[in-house]
Amino acid sequence: MSALHPELQGALAQLLQGLNSSDNELRSRYEESLANEWQAQKPDALLMGLVEHAHSSPDEKMRSSAAVIFRRVASKTRKDPTTNENKELFLTLSDDAKVPIRSGLLQCLATEQVSHVRNKVGDAIAEIARQYTDNGEAWHELLGALFQSSQSPDSAVRECAFRIFTTTPGIIERQHENVVQEVFGKAFRDDSVNVKLAGIEAFAAFFNSITKKAQSKYYPLIPEVLNVLPPLKEANDQDNLSKAFVSLIELAEAAPKMFKPLFPNLRQFSVSVIQDKEMDDQIRQNALELMATFAEFAPNMCKKDPSFASDMVTQCLSLMTDIGVDDDDAAEWNAQEDLDAEESDLNHVAGEQAMDRLANKLGGEVLLPVTFNWLPRMMHSASWRDRHAALMAISAISEGCRDLMLGELDKVLELVVPALKDPHPRVRFAGCNALGQMSTDFAGAMQENYHQIVLSNIIPVLESPEPRVQAHAAAALVNFCEEAEKATLEPYLDALLGHLLRLLNSPKRYVQEQALSTIATIADSAESAFVKYYDTLMPQLLTLLQGQQDRDFRLLRAKAMECATLIALAVGKEKMGSQALELVQTLAAIQDNITDSDDPQSQYLLHCWGRMCRVLGTDFVPFLDRVMPPLLGLASAKADIQLLENDDELIGEEEGWELVPLKGKVIGIKTQTLEDKNTAIELITIYAQILEKDFSRYVEEIMSKIALPGLAFFFHDPVRLSSAKLVPQLLNSYKKQFGPASPQLGQLWAATVEKEIEILVAEPAIETLAEMYQCFYESVEVVGKGSLTPDYMERFISSAESTLKEYEERVKQRAQERAEAQVDGEDEDDSMSLQYAIEDDQTLLSDMNKAFHTIFKNMGPAFLPAWEKLMAYYDRFITSEDPTQRQWAICIMDDVLEFCGPQSWSYSSHIVQPLINGMQDPNAANRQAAAYGVGMAAQKGGTEWSEFVAASIETLFNVTRMPNARGDDEVFATENACAAIAKILHFNSQKVPNAQIIVDPWLDTLPIVNDEEAAPYAYSFLAQLIDQGNDAVRNKSQQVFHNICLALEAETLQGQTAKKVADSARTLATSTGINGDQILAQLSPDGQDTVKSFF
Repeated sequence: MSALHPELQGALAQLLQGLNSSDNELRSRYEESLANEWQAQKPDALLMGLVEHAHSSPDEKMRSSAAVIFRRVASKTRKDPTTNENKELFLTLSDDAKVPIRSGLLQCLATEQVSHVRNKVGDAIAEIARQYTDNGEAWHELLGALFQSSQSPDSAVRECAFRIFTTTPGIIERQHENVVQEVFGKAFRDDSVNVKLAGIEAFAAFFNSITKKAQSKYYPLIPEVLNVLPPLKEANDQDNLSKAFVSLIELAEAAPKMFKPLFPNLRQFSVSVIQDKEMDDQIRQNALELMATFAEFAPNMCKKDPSFASDMVTQCLSLMTDIGVDDDDAAEWNAQEDLDAEESDLNHVAGEQAMDRLANKLGGEVLLPVTFNWLPRMMHSASWRDRHAALMAISAISEGCRDLMLGELDKVLELVVPALKDPHPRVRFAGCNALGQMSTDFAGAMQENYHQIVLSNIIPVLESPEPRVQAHAAAALVNFCEEAEKATLEPYLDALLGHLLRLLNSPKRYVQEQALSTIATIADSAESAFVKYYDTLMPQLLTLLQGQQDRDFRLLRAKAMECATLIALAVGKEKMGSQALELVQTLAAIQDNITDSDDPQSQYLLHCWGRMCRVLGTDFVPFLDRVMPPLLGLASAKADIQLLENDDELIGEEEGWELVPLKGKVIGIKTQTLEDKNTAIELITIYAQILEKDFSRYVEEIMSKIALPGLAFFFHDPVRLSSAKLVPQLLNSYKKQFGPASPQLGQLWAATVEKEIEILVAEPAIETLAEMYQCFYESVEVVGKGSLTPDYMERFISSAESTLKEYEERVKQRAQERAEAQVDGEDEDDSMSLQYAIEDDQTLLSDMNKAFHTIFKNMGPAFLPAWEKLMAYYDRFITSEDPTQRQWAICIMDDVLEFCGPQSWSYSSHIVQPLINGMQDPNAANRQAAAYGVGMAAQKGGTEWSEFVAASIETLFNVTRMPNARGDDEVFATENACAAIAKILHFNSQKVPNAQIIVDPWLDTLPIVNDEEAAPYAYSFLAQLIDQGNDAVRNKSQQVFHNICLALEAETLQGQTAKKVADSARTLATSTGINGDQILAQLSPDGQDTVKSFF
């Protein structure tokens, strides 16, 4: 019997008929009725009626439709009549309404005979279960009903139960572990393949919903999961085998080590699938993906399997030869105009991507031997596909195997370079690809040591008969040239530009476009050396830009704009003369003629304007009124978000959208809008940075409407980070326009600091929080002395304390996980995610440290009352086993010494012993920080610190005598110790017995040729000794003169300090009769020129 009045029941039946009508107009009317009459005015009757129709309608289409509409309506948001909170519609109903609806849904599930309708009912049940779980409530009857369904004699009913478990694994009660294991185990042994697969999928979802500790209790089920696979392969049930692999991938991501006892078997089975060419490509790729997932999430386990690397490399290389089917001569490939055609589903691409992932996770020691066991043979194969695969493999592994391959570049190039003359165009293409990738992955070494080999062999490829090869050779040159120094490129510029200019006349537009990109890159790297080619190129580019406006040439013109503005940046406005104005006016004309939203010229123009601002400086100001309106429009864009239904076929297929699942719904975010917003903010930052006070008229609007809201723009992290970079530049613009003490800057800063501290308190993401600390300290640095009130400092310390508490929790959690792994006999977590997490925390501590430094610098002792509230953290960190924590705390104590002067003595009980320990720390960075602190105590601490610093001299000398004291890792500690001794002797010599005796060994701690902050103190003291005619200095006059020359050559001394020290050195040379020219001759030619400029 129906719970609804017959009149309502009839109206609802009519509504369902209307919603299923093929007449669009009629269906729209009923959609309005559903929303405005039923959903808004009588939701309880609507949901109850839909359940009744799903249960008792004789028409299976109506039953299915009722279940679908029920799920959609139940998840809509409305205000709860009792609390006025926004909730999902079902949760806003009274308990009296909810109970019969829940009961009716379970009755539908139990009685429905048609599988696809039962599945729709299951989806509706899963939605209600999710709402209860998310709200912290329980639907007690559901678990029992699903347990009964999982034991049903009807396999379709059993499958449906596991489908519901998959959608809402949170309903499974954790305390019933034995029952849960039994239910899943029975599913994996089920006679029905569909039930087995639904069980595996539900198990993967459940597994991801529980803690790592709880996961281990379910490890014994893995053999039964894996036993599902072989029968599927034997039956050639490829669709279901593919689904099984997808679920296993999810399990491998969650807990790869639970597969450890059976991993060799699973690897062997997966390889048998990958190499089976009778299987569909998708299933072979899924099997490959499973193995690559293990490499990413459990690399040590894979390394310990003696066959893993060899098997995987062999299969990847085999897949990579699956290319160019029915196109042996590459005629079809070369005729293809769309170079961005989607190929991610092809076997050779899957093989390349897997090789890249294996290299990055397993490293060169594991991967290189097995890979290079194949590559030489493949490079000498008669099959072009083998040669192509070998070259693409080199491209794929070079990043992950960088450290080992760096030492073998000669041998690698011996394999790659001959391919540039291969008879087959696709092999030549792959050779260009390999050289381009190597130029990026081995940047520096390739350009410095192999420029002759690379450029002399790749430049001729620009003359290849095939346009695609020409274009790829030019693209490889981009990779090489963007990492090359001006001096490296200069001898090759004639040949490079001669060939590239010829490509501008190619009949293929994509070749012309690539040639322009390559010329632009060369101009960017060659800088002033490009002046020689300016008069040839710029007129051609201006002619192209001022020429025809055909739609087909839009990208070519965009590339020409990019090229012209990069050339402008390389040669400067003096060389451009009147053409600078002509170029800007041409850009303006192009902007005025853009009408289509998809015109690529719009994006390129944004960056071109930014470059021309750099070129013209303040001469760009008159063009701001043209440039800023569209830029402000993009930067002000709101997030374009749409709430989608799960079964909607909508924008998921469209490019530029990201779909995010959220509480049973899907949020669609238009990423292209957000990327444009981010680009616009980055460019505004450039304008503010370059134009400074001339940009001030835009500052107030941008700060209030774009920059500060952008800090909390949670839809797109890049927008938040670019906003954080923009804020200090806007403050600086106002400071330059109105002055540091102006009310205008004060007003702007008041609103800014409120928002910045609010973000520091609330920000959950570690990486983003580090950027927000950077934004804060850069802002304080701009506003300067007295920028923070006591209240702001208290709030900053409160946010810092919260950050430190959470940091300590993360450290503790990682330690526990490592300890548990060792107890369980597992390898320590070897995933990159752990390393990234540690690095993120180190970056966060570093940026926090800079914030403390900046506040102390600008507020001095006024910061101490707030700062000392964190003393417990400093004391813990300064005695920590973690060198990063020790460094963090020592650096903060250095700031107290540097900026609080004699008042720092109040904290001596927290500072003295850490500095003594720090100077003897096994970590060089900590010895550097401690030595710096002792120097600051000598320079700024006053008489209270004088005895301590005098007693530290011998320990500082020990720092300079450490093994390999001048090595890359140790030299900054050595140089800071040298400078600290100089400060003690200069500022506190009264407490140093026999100070003159100290001078002689101190001279041996010089030179300082790395640390630009330490050098001026040490060398100023040295100049003072020279001027005083100090005997120790005169006795070592040649050594002293040489050390001064080394500092001048290294430019650690600059400006007036360099001039004063050089004058003293000249006096020393004259008075002692040393041969300065002989000493200078020991320097490099460039060094000699630098030093001679001071004499």
